[in-house]
Amino acid sequence: MSDEAARARVLLVEDEPHMVRTLSRILERRGYEVATAGNGREALDLLASEPADVVVTDLHMPVMDGATMLREMPRDGRPPVVVLTGYGTVASAVEAMKLGAADYLIKPCNPDELLIVIERQLEVDALRREVANLRREVSASHRFGELVGDGPAMREVYRVIEAVSRNRSTVLVTGPSGTGKELVARTIHSRSPWARGPFVAVNCGAFSETLLESQLFGHRRGAFTGAIADQQGVFQGAHGGTLFLDEVSEIPPPLQVKFLRALQEREVTPLGTTKPLRVEVRIVAATNRDLRAEMRAGRFREDLFYRLNVVHLELPPLSSRREDVPLLVAHFVAEFARQYGVEPKRVTERALAALVAHPWPGNVRELQNAIERAFALSPSDVLDLDDVAPALRESVGASAEAATSPAGLSRATSPEPESVSPASAPESAAPPPAASHPLDAEPAVAPLEEVERRAIAAALEAARGNKNEAARLLRIDRQRLYRKIEKYRLG
Repeated sequence: MSDEAARARVLLVEDEPHMVRTLSRILERRGYEVATAGNGREALDLLASEPADVVVTDLHMPVMDGATMLREMPRDGRPPVVVLTGYGTVASAVEAMKLGAADYLIKPCNPDELLIVIERQLEVDALRREVANLRREVSASHRFGELVGDGPAMREVYRVIEAVSRNRSTVLVTGPSGTGKELVARTIHSRSPWARGPFVAVNCGAFSETLLESQLFGHRRGAFTGAIADQQGVFQGAHGGTLFLDEVSEIPPPLQVKFLRALQEREVTPLGTTKPLRVEVRIVAATNRDLRAEMRAGRFREDLFYRLNVVHLELPPLSSRREDVPLLVAHFVAEFARQYGVEPKRVTERALAALVAHPWPGNVRELQNAIERAFALSPSDVLDLDDVAPALRESVGASAEAATSPAGLSRATSPEPESVSPASAPESAAPPPAASHPLDAEPAVAPLEEVERRAIAAALEAARGNKNEAARLLRIDRQRLYRKIEKYRLG
């Protein structure tokens, strides 16, 4: 007997006393609380005062039949309804399904079949409520765990996280640097049934091969020079929880074999010993590289790729979800106000317009740094364009320098573009001359107007031409937006 069954209340709507007694005994033995009604009218009156989790009803009854009861039941918030019907009235059951019944059974029904149908409907209804609650949570706060955003791209990310968090499937998170891959891993962990277990993160590109092997699997004293004591690896440290492996593409090929075995067998062998240790851990791996290109180049094992790529989650760059920039700005302003112990600062419309229009090659991490810098240096309780402009100029300058440096030029002319990581690919294309960016010109009215024009154009593009939505993204009223569109001839 499941915990769900032990708590659930079933309303049995049936006019045959023998059938009522038989089905009530079957349901009560399984642990359900059972209420009964002799017809549809009694059932509706009972539901008004004592809600049920599932309704099991006959179709043919005096006073009010099952079909009429279904028509009069409110659509919103009503429990799943299972219809009982005879062999000769299957068509009536199908009609009941059109009226909103969840399932039907033919009388005399098998007791086990009835219990299976009821339990399935309880599970489906519980899942439906959970999804509705999650949607309300995201809609109300524009957050999902540690992630911030409410646009279509992030809603798809939330959908995948919501689905995968219920199991222990291995997840591969890809996307440009600064898009929040570790936040995705933490959100998956926090929403999983193993959230009370440890969350352990390790950057695979931060260690030499020997040290990385020790970090992953642990070692015994004397296993190598400097190993003066036993050390537990991160696989063991994350036992019962989640292990986040950032920059997984940086694992050296010789070590990839041992890593693959750990994934397959769910056991690790510390350096200096031959005795494997069992571990139960979910793996979330992340990279900003194209692992298929790494495979073709012989730097990443194909079997390891497919072992990691059970569920693939691609994070979008910030430039493709500009509608989320105002939400992120508000989030970071509130966060830094909390850290600094002060009231949140107000961001002016023209500063926000510049932030929305900016390409953000460093993605969310770069935006966070820009807000922190402006927050730390501005003595005012208002952040204006002058406060954010230095970070925007610095960002554009860094992108131009990367594109025109020998390394950047070699990437742009490389005969093997597939070896370029997603994070570095945008840097290989030469940007417009620095002076063309409105914030690089001498301070004057024209550059500010150009920033405003670009922000409005970006908002209209993000809103797919919907002016009401564009006004909401820009946080201005519609009449003002219409005037600006006419001024800049964007209509």
